[in-house]
Amino acid sequence: MEHTPRIWISEAECRLEDFRRLVERHTRLVDYPMASAVHSNVLTYEGGDIRRATADAESRRALMAEWARAMMDGAGILLFKNAFPDLAVIDAATDRFASMIEEQRASNANAGDHFAKPGANDRIWNALEKLCLRDPHLFARYYGNAAIALVSEAWLGPSYQVTSQINVVNPGGAAQSPHRDYHMGFQTAEMLAQFPAHAHRLSPVLTLQGAVAHCDMPVETGPTLYLPFSQTYELGYLAWRRPEFIEYFDHHRIQLPLAKGDAVFFNPALFHAAGSNRTKDVKRMANLLQISSAYGRAMESVDRARMSAALYQALLALGNELSPAECANAVAACAEGYSFPTNLDRDPPIGGLAPETQAQLMLKALVEKWPAGAFNEALEKQSWRRLA
Repeated sequence: MEHTPRIWISEAECRLEDFRRLVERHTRLVDYPMASAVHSNVLTYEGGDIRRATADAESRRALMAEWARAMMDGAGILLFKNAFPDLAVIDAATDRFASMIEEQRASNANAGDHFAKPGANDRIWNALEKLCLRDPHLFARYYGNAAIALVSEAWLGPSYQVTSQINVVNPGGAAQSPHRDYHMGFQTAEMLAQFPAHAHRLSPVLTLQGAVAHCDMPVETGPTLYLPFSQTYELGYLAWRRPEFIEYFDHHRIQLPLAKGDAVFFNPALFHAAGSNRTKDVKRMANLLQISSAYGRAMESVDRARMSAALYQALLALGNELSPAECANAVAACAEGYSFPTNLDRDPPIGGLAPETQAQLMLKALVEKWPAGAFNEALEKQSWRRLA
């Protein structure tokens, strides 16, 4: 009988022994001829070699293929030594980011964090836009980087979209909990069980995670913890919160010391977490890059806020003519059902992994029978928070 792929997966199916069979492997340097070394199962590439490869079409394509294979089926992580040949560019950007952090502190802004206690670290949301508008010449020198462009294309193809967040783990800053990342890493296990298995397989190829070291990061400063090969576990988005998986991560994760100007890129489904900064005087700064596929967008531009305001009045007027399920179906077709993209300065993930969606706001208002004016006011405030 022909095998039929399973469509639905659940947290109850998560088994540590299955996970262990996938992650307890070893990276062989011989399988990756363009890498210079393997450290703790992580492939290392030299920045000079990367820049030389970009000058030759055949070498460029071969290197991208090697990286894509490593991130999909291999250890899931790549280390680029000397990714930035001119450290003056890193230092200039560091100064700009430090000024932004001081401004945030002066305004008592609470930046929030997805996987750490709010206020424990310094975070600059949308650092990409802020750097570009403040210093476009520096932006051009920083993002003209060959390694960033090549690894983005290797994993996502052309026309990718870059976003950036600065994260500073201050002395004494505690480690994050291990997790997977955006998209599905930002949703609850209950929500994720509603997505078919093929969507779980799709999520990792919609984004690429990266980090550029803005200072030297010896182990005591708490550089990111990783569990190589963990991205290959299909149920990983349902598993990473489970205590047995967290315990396994704590005992088997690896940590990569970085030098200023190094960069690391990894499959967003890799189990990972920022480490504890055990120093007394080092503010560990990294530029966290989240790079998205060009294909993660709808065909048409739709004013969903305007639609939601109109639909809400209609649903109130219809009263009991529609069942709760029918109302929810209409809301799903009309309102924005996803928290992102948003302006994380105004709309930070405080109290959860993601801000309230337009659809959640609308359904809450319907249940609580808000007057149309109250819903419209809340909708306008929410729309404003999402604006750049």
